[in-house]
Amino acid sequence: MRIEAYNQVAGLYKATKTGKTAGTYSVGGKDEVQISRAGRDFQVAKQAVAASPDIREDKVAKLKAQMDAGEYQVSTEDFAAKLMANFNLYA
Repeated sequence: MRIEAYNQVAGLYKATKTGKTAGTYSVGGKDEVQISRAGRDFQVAKQAVAASPDIREDKVAKLKAQMDAGEYQVSTEDFAAKLMANFNLYA
């Protein structure tokens, strides 16, 4: 075994080692996030949807009154077309 070759290899590793940085860096500013106008508009729309009721009571009351009076009629053709469209069988 050649000792000189070992010393040369060891010298290379010692020469390329990086030590600790001799100081710390700090930036005096604060982190900041900026939200785009589209993001703000989306947030406002999301809050408006969350605040609105899921059930439109005025329409439900009207349909319920029609059903109770026996005046609510459903077109079988319209019902079938919407059913088929819902299952993407007929557009």
